[in-house]
Amino acid sequence: MLLITSIIASFLTIIFIKLSFAVIGLRRKNKVGLGSGGHEDLERAIRAQGNFAEYAPFGIILIACLELNGAPWWLLAILGIALITGRLLHAKGINVPPPDFSKRVLGMKFTFATLVTLIILNLGWSLFRLL
Repeated sequence: MLLITSIIASFLTIIFIKLSFAVIGLRRKNKVGLGSGGHEDLERAIRAQGNFAEYAPFGIILIACLELNGAPWWLLAILGIALITGRLLHAKGINVPPPDFSKRVLGMKFTFATLVTLIILNLGWSLFRLL
């Protein structure tokens, strides 16, 4: 069973839904059906949602692979918390107008560090199990 992955994926999906509602709300407010209509706040919301949708699935897949291959629950939990933290920081940071993107950058650092760690662990764990 993928119990830890289910919990992590659920929290990430809650964040995604919140980001989606933000886009919907700004589209209604600005009366924009497609694109950003030149509204900077809507453009930021669209990119926060899009960036989330681009990165979160890879983390979920890699965490699920580790869980299926028998990695300890605490390791999966740490990686899941790091991924969730990174995605939250990025989403929060992207909605702050320039030039202060410090939370966005920190969020991407958390996200990339987590994804790279997941890649290394999956490759290492798989090769160890094969040998």
